[in-house]
Amino acid sequence: MQKFTVHQGLVAPMDRENVDTDAIIPKQFLKSIKKTGFGPNLFDEWRYLDHGEPGMDPASRKPNPDFVLNQPRYAGASVLLARKNFGCGSSREHAPWALDQYGFRAIIAPSFADIFFNNSFKNGLLPIVLPEATVAQLFDEVFAFPGYKLTVDLERQVIVKPDGAEIAFDVQPFRKYCLLNGLDDIGLTLRHKDKIAAFEAERLAAKPWLAHQMIS
Repeated sequence: MQKFTVHQGLVAPMDRENVDTDAIIPKQFLKSIKKTGFGPNLFDEWRYLDHGEPGMDPASRKPNPDFVLNQPRYAGASVLLARKNFGCGSSREHAPWALDQYGFRAIIAPSFADIFFNNSFKNGLLPIVLPEATVAQLFDEVFAFPGYKLTVDLERQVIVKPDGAEIAFDVQPFRKYCLLNGLDDIGLTLRHKDKIAAFEAERLAAKPWLAHQMIS
């Protein structure tokens, strides 16, 4: 998992409440359990005018010119600004995969659905909860100033605005530790790989029959 320390990125405003995971990555794209290839279909039904199916070439499709991520001023955005209850709906882990693979590193919103919130941390995506009034002010500034960028400093737990003003945010210490060190659940386990190997060797020496494979 990619580490998250300090990130500066262009902000894209998703000016909708209750954005659910089926909107983030529609159900027809969930056939793969690989963690790759979902970025082109992020917000597929909003992003394109035609119906999308797995395997379609994005270059051959009809983009929706009114959708925020298709507007030139937000090209290359890596910080998503959203309204309340972002990530509601089903628990599909593909939603943070798609956001990450599109290029987003952080999402700022007044609230998130619990499962999406947890899945984001486990996949290197930083969800930041700020008061609704603060988020509304950020929306105003993003709309007013093309090229609006924010710097997210996870170590200091602050968002730095273009004028240098800082907005503090909370993050649970263990989640912060995992993001700063790029550790997902597998990475956390592999920190103890030497102890695991020693245990397996000791167990095999005491119970060698465990190495035998059953032959049918």
